This record gives sequence, C-alpha cells and structure tokens, in this order.
Amino acid sequence: MTDRVRLDVDGAIATITNNSPAKHNAFDDEMDVRLFEILEGLAARPEVRAVVWRAEGQSWSSGRDVSVVGTNLSELTHHELMVRGHKGIQRLWEMDAPVIAAIQGWAIGGSFQRALLCDIRIAADDARFRLPEVGYGVIPDTGGVSVLYEMCGHGLVSDMVLTGRTLSAQEALAHGIVSRVVAPHDLDAEARAMAEAIAAAPKLTVKLARQVISQLARPRQRASMADELIYQTFLNRSDDFAEMKAARAEDRPPRYTGS
Repeated sequence: MTDRVRLDVDGAIATITNNSPAKHNAFDDEMDVRLFEILEGLAARPEVRAVVWRAEGQSWSSGRDVSVVGTNLSELTHHELMVRGHKGIQRLWEMDAPVIAAIQGWAIGGSFQRALLCDIRIAADDARFRLPEVGYGVIPDTGGVSVLYEMCGHGLVSDMVLTGRTLSAQEALAHGIVSRVVAPHDLDAEARAMAEAIAAAPKLTVKLARQVISQLARPRQRASMADELIYQTFLNRSDDFAEMKAARAEDRPPRYTGS
C-alpha cells in the first residue's frame, strides 16, 4: 500500500493528501488504486461528515505521471483501466460527506477533472488549471469537462480543451470553478474551517441538500463519461495516436492523416 496518497481522520473530518511532492503529485496506477480504496472506505464510514482533499508540496497534482504514460504494469487493457478509473472516481458520488478540494499550484488533466467532480473547490492564489490532453493525442476522459461546461459554457471549455490554455486562480474564481481564493499559507486553514462548518450542520440536512444539487447535473456527467470511454478507447488504437507517439520518440514533427 503506497503512502503517496494518505488518509487521516480527525473526528468527523477526513483528510485525503496527495503525498508525492517531488513529482508535483502526478498520479500513477498505484496512487490511483490507493485513492479509490480510500474513497470506498470513506463511503462506509458514517461518522465522517466532511472531507478535505489537499496536497503536500508546490502542486495539488500535475496530472498523470509522464514517466508511466504509455506503460501498463497491470494485466488490464486500456479500456479496462478507464472503466476502473471511472468507477473509482465516481465513489465520490457514493459518499454522504461533501468533499472540498484545496488546490495550490498546478491542477492538470485528469487530476483537475477529479477536482471538478468534488463538491467544492478552493484555491491558493498561485493555483493554475490546465487540460493538455489534446496535445498528447487523446481527449479529457475523467468526467470533468461536463462539469466545466455546466459552470463556464462552450467558449471557455473549447478554449481550454482545444488549445490547452492555462487558467489562473483569479480566472477560475471569476468563472465559478473555484468558490474562494486565498493566500497559499491560508489554504489548509480555510479548507478545515469549511469542513468544520459542514460537519457542524445536521447530517441528514447536508446529505439531502447535496443530493438535490447533485441530481441537477449527474445524468449529464454520467453520459459524458460514457462517451469519453468509447472515444478514448478508439483514439488509443488510432493511426494518429501511434504517429504522435512515434514522432515524440523520434523527435520529429508528427504527420497526421486523420485516421
């Protein structure tokens, strides 16, 4: 069991910590498995009333660990890995406790999308958000684009997905992606105070209020993830994706054919 994703429970408040600061908390398969175990365990702990998801180091998470991209140390196919990832992160929806993502530094790719699936996001003023997948020959595939579309609409989503632009903390606040921006040294304390306020409220009331909010968006989010599963599996086997990998390995411009 890796300690690069850590769980601490203090009374009614649980804290998940991304704990691989040397790699800006970039996730690999082992960290994914541990995260999904933690989420499953929290769903079975009724005493937990609020969850803070934070990180050690300079970044919340820089996305996927590039040193393991293209490798598969398990016996699962790419499609099966995606199914596992979707089921694993959807455990956020099975918990009664709301989840607050407290983000500093980079939140990139699939990790940014995981934060979007949480109930609340707050950011340090040095936070930066990015969806660079198209530049790697794939599409965002963790469900967050649906949430981002609901928050920001077609224009910003297309800009972030198709150009890979970086969004600052203040821009994220203006678009409603995060609800608060604080100084980096205040981030943990702010998240803790929010969690304590939630934990102090009547448990059933919080649960039902969260359910009302989630029901407004969940069907569209599930449909988006189902599309992502199909399209990403197709792209993973496409000629253009193979050409992208070959061009990077050979340090040359890619020659895409649209197939």
